[in-house]
Amino acid sequence: MTRRRRSGPPNAAREQLFATIHAGQPRWRAAIVQDAVVTLRYRGEGEQFGSRLAALGQMIRLAWVSDAFFAQVLYRGKARMQALGVPLLPLIAHRLAVVLAQVSIGDPVVIEPGLYIVHGQVVIDGIVSIGAGAVLAPFVTIGLRAGDFHGPTLERDVQVGTGAKLLGPIRVGAGARIGANAVVLDDVPAGATVAGAPARRV
Repeated sequence: MTRRRRSGPPNAAREQLFATIHAGQPRWRAAIVQDAVVTLRYRGEGEQFGSRLAALGQMIRLAWVSDAFFAQVLYRGKARMQALGVPLLPLIAHRLAVVLAQVSIGDPVVIEPGLYIVHGQVVIDGIVSIGAGAVLAPFVTIGLRAGDFHGPTLERDVQVGTGAKLLGPIRVGAGARIGANAVVLDDVPAGATVAGAPARRV
């Protein structure tokens, strides 16, 4: 006797949620160009492209010399393919990012164009939103608390230090700074600097 799979409202609601998230993903090309601009700025290598060919050359070079930027390219590709309903390839892109750069960015994560990941060893998962201009140092975790699928919202220009953990449905205001190894469990006001475990304003 075969059992019928249940397809009640929870599954339908989840599918609708993911459809909305995928639809909100930025376009691949625009996102990668902005990611490259921000990455070049923080690496002290300028941020202007003389032509489309120059921009392509810089993005290829960054993907070659920076495991984190290559992972961003893969994440952007995964997100765009999921939005288009492409099967299998998003999973391959995700696994490559994990294996080659130790960067794991979950399916419900939406990152605005213009992210700089300094190095690998970064995990982001849950319903997470990250604004443009964010900087993530190595060994950062942005994710969930047990029993809640909603993760943090980072507004524009947030900087997260090495080893920091941001957990649960919190909001980090624009321009905030998160200290190295901080554990952030509460909202952070715009422009504030927090440090410690649990994190406190300094």
